[in-house]
Amino acid sequence: MTTPPAPPAPRTGSARTVKRRVPLWDNARFACIVLVVLGHAVQRLTYDSDIALGLYLLVYSFHMPAFAIISGYFSKSDSPSRRQMARVMTDIVLPYVIFEALWTLTKWLVEGQANPNLTQPSWTLWFLLALAIFRLVLPYLALLRWPLVWTVVISLAVGYWPNIDSTLSLSRTLGLLPFFTLGWWLAHHDIVDRLDLLRRRRWWVRALAVGAFAAAGFTAWFFVDTWRAVNLREWLFYEQDYATLGGPWWSGALRLALMAIALMLSVAFFALIPRGTYWWTHFGQYTMYVYLLHSFVLYPFRETGILRDAEPTWLWLPGVVVFSVLIALGLATKPVRTVFRPLVEPRPAWLFADPTLAGREGHRSDPTGSRRPRRRRP
Repeated sequence: MTTPPAPPAPRTGSARTVKRRVPLWDNARFACIVLVVLGHAVQRLTYDSDIALGLYLLVYSFHMPAFAIISGYFSKSDSPSRRQMARVMTDIVLPYVIFEALWTLTKWLVEGQANPNLTQPSWTLWFLLALAIFRLVLPYLALLRWPLVWTVVISLAVGYWPNIDSTLSLSRTLGLLPFFTLGWWLAHHDIVDRLDLLRRRRWWVRALAVGAFAAAGFTAWFFVDTWRAVNLREWLFYEQDYATLGGPWWSGALRLALMAIALMLSVAFFALIPRGTYWWTHFGQYTMYVYLLHSFVLYPFRETGILRDAEPTWLWLPGVVVFSVLIALGLATKPVRTVFRPLVEPRPAWLFADPTLAGREGHRSDPTGSRRPRRRRP
């Protein structure tokens, strides 16, 4: 009796070990980008609906901090290689320039005026600049003994300095820097693996997470008149200094409280994210398409005011929520990616002295750190 041959070893494509993809992070990315679309879509309803404003405040209280945490988790603090520096240009800087040009053209065609200014990001583009700055400063932050403490101090301090504003998105970038640094810190110290957070998810943890969102949502709705009076939405943007917001001298404590709430809700958010693989999981690899393109879909609704005085709210608000999910799903599909890939993921070999730095097809990654598997050539 002959011994059957041993099964062939799995092909890795290289001598390095191929890491298994963790569905949690793709699920979290896609959930975050749905919240981004929802926040922008529901904005026009907030002027006339208390419950819409409550939902808006709930979303804005944590969704960008959560996105920053994910981005930091997949960022490296080592001295960047030439290819990594090129990726900052191709994945972040070039899309920013391209879409700023598109927005300038759009405003000129629709509004009859435009002010081309790369130092003032249009609408949603501020986060691209934030990602670029995050990547640039992380190697220096990693040299410090208490990087989280220093970034919190920076975030609180910039609110007192009116000269740090929306130019180059610096106010928002420094305001959200602690969350990006926290994501890196969690990965750097293997906190997720040490606590086995990817597999262990007790029922009481999910119950606490649901309770946290229920309490935050009720507070946002029940005290909505107070939040409207103090202009809480502007505080959640991390964009304007405390004096402009009309805050007291101890406004730093208010920002610190908002950061604590953002952290609590971000933890609850990650606790509720499904761990398995679903039909929509892979869309989490293409969040940048949704992020850069959804504002053009929403622009007509924003400018025409079609959602102002939209009654009844119980009908319009669920409709906007469903519409936001459909936008996110649609913009992450393959046909959309195929058409807009040259804009969202440009690879201009002519730009670099070494053309190979532009990267090859199949070696793409989302700026939030989602590395995609290499495509097989036919």
